[in-house]
Amino acid sequence: MDELTALIAPHIPALRRYAWALLRDCDAADDLVQDTLEHAVRRWHLRRQDGDVRGWLFTIEHNLFVSFRRRWARRGVHVSLDEALAVPGAPGAEEQIGMGDLLAGLDVLPTEQRSAILLVGVEGLSYTQAARALAIPVGTLMSRLSRGRERLQAYLDTGQLPRLRRVK
Repeated sequence: MDELTALIAPHIPALRRYAWALLRDCDAADDLVQDTLEHAVRRWHLRRQDGDVRGWLFTIEHNLFVSFRRRWARRGVHVSLDEALAVPGAPGAEEQIGMGDLLAGLDVLPTEQRSAILLVGVEGLSYTQAARALAIPVGTLMSRLSRGRERLQAYLDTGQLPRLRRVK
């Protein structure tokens, strides 16, 4: 168990950041991280011995998030605007406004693009690790990153997302 703890513990803060960025609710994020860690401990013997523990943990967390999101969609979840814009530890009003805009921009992105941006841009995973965590090809990840960054930049510049093009 000590080896397991030593390999998993350093990744818990990153798992919490990713969970919070996806859910914008500290309690739900903590629940997601706890479930991720429980799954990891139960399935520790199934992981690839030469594999990347960090990527494996993000894969578990992402898959659990997708499952939870499906469940919550059936049930319905309501989050207050104050909770959605609350940023732990943001010191100044200007920074809070900028961070609020960024969070709002991330919130309006499709989940696929938001997850790609969070894993690569915030958590620092390589394209290969992030693609593995999301169970998609690297090329698809790169497309989602590119489109997500473009849409996020457009949102930050104008306050609204550009319309999607229709392809016939």
